[in-house]
Amino acid sequence: QVQLVESGGGLVQAGGSLRLSCAASGRTFSSNTMGWFRQAPGKEREFVAAIIRSGINTYYADSVKGRFTISRDNAKNTVYLQMNSLKPEDTAVYYCAAKGSSSSYSIQQGYPYWGQGTQVTVSS
Repeated sequence: QVQLVESGGGLVQAGGSLRLSCAASGRTFSSNTMGWFRQAPGKEREFVAAIIRSGINTYYADSVKGRFTISRDNAKNTVYLQMNSLKPEDTAVYYCAAKGSSSSYSIQQGYPYWGQGTQVTVSS
């Protein structure tokens, strides 16, 4: 089992920044791929970003490319999501997820481990 705990959410004005953190514990060798997903009110959960264990390969949804940066510190078993130039449409609950394989990183059904989520609210 892998336990994931997100932190760093909050309320920010449009154009502002937030940094989310996700700390992993347990069988962390099962967290080769770490992903961030989000779910806005009334919408389905969607892929935001993913990073492979080496940290070299990162992937982003088109909607956040150029504004968000995913990174990881394997020594601390922690993954980060730096969110800049936030927009009201970024408002959502953000979830951290982990999986063993590096394929299909944007498909949420492939992730067996999930955090509880952290709320991000961007005001206009």
